[in-house]
Amino acid sequence: MAKEEAKSSEGEGDSPAADSAASSAFADDEQVAVRRGKLAELRQGGRPFPNDFKPDASCRELVLRFGDTSADDLEADSSNYCLAGRVTAIRSFGKTTFLKLVDETGALQLYTQRQGLGEEVYGAVKKLDIGDVVGVCGTLFRTRTDELTLKCESFRLLVKSLRPLPEKWHGLTDKETRYRRRYVDLIVNEGVRDTFRKRAAIVAGLRDFLTQRGYLEVETPMMQPVAGGAAARPFATHHNALSMDMYLRIAPELYLKRLVVGGFERVFELNRNFRNEGISLQHNPEFTMLEFYQAYATYEDLMVLTEELVETLAADVCGSTTVTYEGEDLNLAAPYTRLNMAEAVADAAGLSAEAVLVRSELDAVADRLEIDSAKRTPGLGLLVDLFEHMMESELRQPTFVTGFPVEVSPLARQNTDDPRFVDRFELFIAGREIANGFSELNDPEEQRKRFSQQLERREAGDLEAHMMDDDYVRALEYGLPPTAGEGIGVDRLVMILTGTTSIRDVVLFPHLKPESRD
Repeated sequence: MAKEEAKSSEGEGDSPAADSAASSAFADDEQVAVRRGKLAELRQGGRPFPNDFKPDASCRELVLRFGDTSADDLEADSSNYCLAGRVTAIRSFGKTTFLKLVDETGALQLYTQRQGLGEEVYGAVKKLDIGDVVGVCGTLFRTRTDELTLKCESFRLLVKSLRPLPEKWHGLTDKETRYRRRYVDLIVNEGVRDTFRKRAAIVAGLRDFLTQRGYLEVETPMMQPVAGGAAARPFATHHNALSMDMYLRIAPELYLKRLVVGGFERVFELNRNFRNEGISLQHNPEFTMLEFYQAYATYEDLMVLTEELVETLAADVCGSTTVTYEGEDLNLAAPYTRLNMAEAVADAAGLSAEAVLVRSELDAVADRLEIDSAKRTPGLGLLVDLFEHMMESELRQPTFVTGFPVEVSPLARQNTDDPRFVDRFELFIAGREIANGFSELNDPEEQRKRFSQQLERREAGDLEAHMMDDDYVRALEYGLPPTAGEGIGVDRLVMILTGTTSIRDVVLFPHLKPESRD
């Protein structure tokens, strides 16, 4: 439950927390009843939810224009401004009342008086509650404390708020309540609004960066007959008219590469993916992914492009290529460290360059780390298990990890010099995987073989293994140009650039367990 105690519950001394919460809920219920009574009075007087008020200015606009204007200059200016927004503070002194008005852009103080508004309108001001939405018009002046203020010459109640906002000295601090009632969280927490403004700027920046480099934005199916493009368990659904099972997509990859086959040599999609997985600080079942593909490029080209992309976003959105995350300064300026996975595991496990490529040696390390033998990835894929266990969380500064085994990369091109590995990278920042890219496998016969190997794993119980996609193989048979592709987890990137440690804080409406009604 959120800490939404009403004033009447303050100072109850040593009452247990449960009693305090019950008292708070009772106080809120009382306030709701009082507010509903006020709304009933408004209904008797006419339509209580007018829709014809048009503001011509914003709080931020007036503060920017007149923040440094002297009291004398404001007094000489008779310009009238109309604002609309939510009342978040009320200070009444009998015949005068000060209000704090908040709109999307900021806040401004309002001054109302009985003499200027008249008895009836001022009476409506006196009945205001925190959270009500109002429309006002008036002139600017400075109070004796030099605060820029709008003197209201007209006033209208636009929306009666029926539920009290959290008290200002408590705020909305209970995280689960904040996520469930994001609308309230946004009202009372300016920092939350700033986070999502930054998110919007990051998303716009991603689009601008790619479109400026000749990439075409496209849209591919959200419902797919075959879930492919990633190792993940999909959400299943059924299309009644077509009488067929379908899946919410886990990735747009295979459709985007079909477009490269069709002649679009640079494409991207920025949209939602769905994976039927657990919920954690880094995972939400519905998340935003940027995927882009470029013909006649390699994974090495995309590493350079990714460095430029992240560096540009940091500079544009944060004002610096150095950002603070979990108390640590992260340098997002290029170039980033390159780290070979096998070499990193060898160093961490105390193995030689030869031994780290021997499965029995890797199993011995996994035994020491008590990694469940039933959950170990086949072949040299165990390198990834060991890397995740020993190294991943330690990669704080931006680092490209390369040298992934073919067993964990069924869609990537094998390395020319060592076909046990593929031409692939993952970008880690602050111990989190931010991006995954590789040179694409465009040999249709090899791709069918890889899909068949994935099917064997599915039949053995791996529900995240790839399905067979015959149509995708057919597309490759028409000829996929040499291509490199990449996916960037937008939510995780936003976390880094906003200093946020939970994915729920950068997703407006994260998924949660059903709310308890006890």
